[in-house]
Amino acid sequence: MTPEELSEAISACLHEAIDAGQLVLSEGQTLPEMRVERPKNRAHGDWSTNIALQLGKKVGKNPRDVAQILAERIASVDGVSGVDIAGPGFLNVVLDAAAAGVLAKSILAAGPEYGRSSKLEGTHINLEFVSANPTGPIHLGGTRWAAVGDSLARILEANGADVTREYYFNDHGTQIDRFSNSLLAKARQEPAPEDGYGGQYIEDIAQRVLREVPDALDADDPQEIFRSYGVDMMFADIKKSLHEFGVDFDVYFHENSLFESGQVEKILEQLKGSDKLYHADGAWWLRSTDYGDDKDRVVIKSDGNAAYIAGDIAYIADKRARGAHLAIYMLGADHHGYIARLKAAAAAIGDDPDAVEVMIGQMVNLVRDGEAVRMSKRAGTVVTLEDLVDAVGTDAARYSLTRFSVDSNIDIDLDLLTRRSNENPVFYVQYAHARTCAVARNAADAGVVRSDETFDAALLNTPADEELLAELGQFPSVIAESAEFREPHRVARYLERLAGAYHRWYDACRVTPKGTEDITDTHRTRLALNDAVTQVLANGLHLLGVTAPERM
Repeated sequence: MTPEELSEAISACLHEAIDAGQLVLSEGQTLPEMRVERPKNRAHGDWSTNIALQLGKKVGKNPRDVAQILAERIASVDGVSGVDIAGPGFLNVVLDAAAAGVLAKSILAAGPEYGRSSKLEGTHINLEFVSANPTGPIHLGGTRWAAVGDSLARILEANGADVTREYYFNDHGTQIDRFSNSLLAKARQEPAPEDGYGGQYIEDIAQRVLREVPDALDADDPQEIFRSYGVDMMFADIKKSLHEFGVDFDVYFHENSLFESGQVEKILEQLKGSDKLYHADGAWWLRSTDYGDDKDRVVIKSDGNAAYIAGDIAYIADKRARGAHLAIYMLGADHHGYIARLKAAAAAIGDDPDAVEVMIGQMVNLVRDGEAVRMSKRAGTVVTLEDLVDAVGTDAARYSLTRFSVDSNIDIDLDLLTRRSNENPVFYVQYAHARTCAVARNAADAGVVRSDETFDAALLNTPADEELLAELGQFPSVIAESAEFREPHRVARYLERLAGAYHRWYDACRVTPKGTEDITDTHRTRLALNDAVTQVLANGLHLLGVTAPERM
């Protein structure tokens, strides 16, 4: 029995109790969402639900009394061997071995679809991440967002959402002038401007521009040539790096297009007539303090030019016009103040501020031999995506950047990630997948073949079987919670738990017979459980953009 099937069965019991008049919802009350989860202590049962606690006030009864009413009905559900009431009203459900074991068969039938849901079906989410300025290679902060953002997109899609992966191409502002001036200075073999960019990549792009436009230095406006060609070349390099990292975008949105199309000017004129902006000291201000900002922000400066936030307002309006129900921004640690500003920008165009979500990511540090790695040959002063991938590979880089909550600083131990040992979390999980594949190959060589006819769920009755099945059953709720809380690291941590349960099962249970032993349905059924683990590990690693090797 899958968690979803048990949830549906308990929900049916609840509706039966309501129809029978045992539980009566108070006026205006609605039923809470039914959820089951694994209890922390397995001695308390296979699954637990707090539905009785949620219902107590809604039906005007003590939660334990509600639990008692539900327990009597749940106990009669096929596959349930017992129901206990714990504490203030928790319901702990124990399944019989056959009902628990049939999960392996359900996973094999679902295949890549196991764990996915339609919960977010019909929801269009615009997910903007990375959005590094096209003035240099992607640094570690942007690399973290590339890994986390792409994984989050996959997880949201696994819950039925329509996700647009978007890269905001910041090509409007002084940083582009600094970049083009740096290229021009390098081409002229002059010192870099005081506020310019350094690193080998500036030399490389300057020479590429000269190869493309040999007479660029003799042009009437050489800076414009280096701006135009240099930005395109830098952005092509960024796209290539991201693609090789397994990250591609549906939309590359140019900030400059908002100004060139007149969208910024148009929306500002509209807002002048609303109560979202006010005029003071010769400028127009956004009432961003209404949404938690520390001060109101200038939208139109006293000289009549648009301030930076004007582009943000036009950008949100553009996303919504393209059909986004929700716009998620993934920004760096130095952008915390943008949360209130972007919500205020949404409100300014008449939107629900909650149609905008802002995720803030913290810093990433590389460590080797216990010392921080600070320098990059290519970028000069920062460590880049390429530096990390060159050191540990794409799989280890993506996995290690995704397995931590984004609101925590992380240290990436380069020595650890290059070890082929259980201490290396990505190796630990990938090795579990490779081991399941090896078991399947050995089983085939030994003549062990699984089928629906030989599958007997009741044979999966050892403690190791039960532990492994318990972990497999958690996968759908992990995906749902990862989407709900925007936390892809939950998938990584789950995979490590599943890998641990599998390694212990491997040591305790045999799929192939010993010596001259006969092949039995126990071997065949355990092969099905082994292959179910293969499927779930592959499904989970795919959500993280990490490969699932069959041999290691």
